[in-house]
Amino acid sequence: MRKIEFFDTTLRDGEQSAGINLNTKEKLEIARQLEKYGVSIIEAGFPASSPGDFEAVKLIADTVKNSVVTGLARSIKSDIETSWEALKGGVQPHLHTFIATSPIHMQYKLNKTPEQVIEIAVESVKLAKKYFPLVQWSAEDATRSDKDFLVRIMNEVIKAGATTINIPDTVGYSTPIEYGALFKYLSENVTGIEKVKLSAHCHDDLGMAVANTLAAIENGATQVEGTINGIGERAGNAALEEVAVALHIRNNYYQADSGILLKETKRTSQLVSQLTGVVIQPNKAVVGKNAFAHESGIHQDGMLKNPETYEIITPDLIGDVATELVLGKHSGRHAFFSRAVEMGFQLSEEKLNAAFVAFKKLADRKKEISEEDLFVLLTDQQVKSGEVEVYELEELIIQYENNVPTSTITVKVPSGESIMETCAGSGAVEAIFNTLEKLVKGEVRILEYRVSSVSKGRDALGEAVVNLTYNGLTTTGRNASQDVLKASARAYINAINRQLVNVQIKEQAVVGQ
Repeated sequence: MRKIEFFDTTLRDGEQSAGINLNTKEKLEIARQLEKYGVSIIEAGFPASSPGDFEAVKLIADTVKNSVVTGLARSIKSDIETSWEALKGGVQPHLHTFIATSPIHMQYKLNKTPEQVIEIAVESVKLAKKYFPLVQWSAEDATRSDKDFLVRIMNEVIKAGATTINIPDTVGYSTPIEYGALFKYLSENVTGIEKVKLSAHCHDDLGMAVANTLAAIENGATQVEGTINGIGERAGNAALEEVAVALHIRNNYYQADSGILLKETKRTSQLVSQLTGVVIQPNKAVVGKNAFAHESGIHQDGMLKNPETYEIITPDLIGDVATELVLGKHSGRHAFFSRAVEMGFQLSEEKLNAAFVAFKKLADRKKEISEEDLFVLLTDQQVKSGEVEVYELEELIIQYENNVPTSTITVKVPSGESIMETCAGSGAVEAIFNTLEKLVKGEVRILEYRVSSVSKGRDALGEAVVNLTYNGLTTTGRNASQDVLKASARAYINAINRQLVNVQIKEQAVVGQ
């Protein structure tokens, strides 16, 4: 049975998705869950890209012990040296460096000849090996590169010390037959290929990322790369949970083991969805809410007689088992704490107490508390940074006069002063946003606004996600409440606060240099 290592890039390639903006605490929380899920390598970010990314990668490398932590670096001396400073505290320091190899990239993006690209690749790997025991080298846009050129450059980077060779389908151009054939060709023609790991990294522009990844496994790949829920730039990456389940269900065909703890699939997917604000499409394979729903009468009849007639994956396999929730407004602290542990949360006593207070408030207003409600409450506490909020919502009043809504909002600032503004809008949400824009004293542009139900029923929690630019910088905020207008206001404020904290971190980094 071959072991296929899983390289997760949710925190790097996934976070590059439009509208995703994770802070350090949220990245660490996802990294801990990925470690629990069983991924071999976690790509924690791009250390040289920003002080915030550097700090997040360093914290994750210093914290995670059961997965290798890596960071991305261009073929630039400063990138590699900065990455070492971030990653040197890891259990097995690992670097991922890359350069483009396709004719179109070499000519138009790099403005380099093929010989120059080989020279740069070799020098970057040699430099990386001075610091890192594990060096992964990637041929960006490999599937649109000349095969013989790939053989030449891979021969050289392996001699220079690369321990993993990655063959990305960077723009999602390849088909499964072509991608598999490329792996077979390189396996047969690259000198020393048997000494390194051969990795597949697929994008989903033509909807074939998972199929291409599986084709690579069939043709010699020993490592696969992707993201949870398939998030990523443009149409996203290969969804790792789909690859893992495919290897398990079709084990008779692939004869390969991933080492992934499949029962953690649902929780991993939920966590990434909540913290990134990217909703999982209902019909998504493995983790979509309709993945185990059967509406057709013929299907329902078959399921009642034998679930295997229409269900090749069981909810139990991925940890998506309905739990009889007995917590309510009369539940005690011990029962609540026990349920938090059962759900996989590891919170300090202070944060558990804060979550319990929030739970009691919700239980007073809501007849039934769902597992989804608890997941939101506990996750919010788990990723709280403890930093002082710049703006805090004190009061929100919506009034209608001649069918025109007006919002009056009072917020508290760190000095303890309360400030108030009033604005109208064509709708209640627009009135709220107009008022908040006056209060935060900056240029705000809403990029995306979304409200979705966390659970079922008229008393369900509504989760608001606001993606905006504040003084030219993109940020995302979220909040959950039974009052969706309050959730929307708090999500907006959360986005502003996060941006202000990020700016403070950058300023502190500059002062410290």
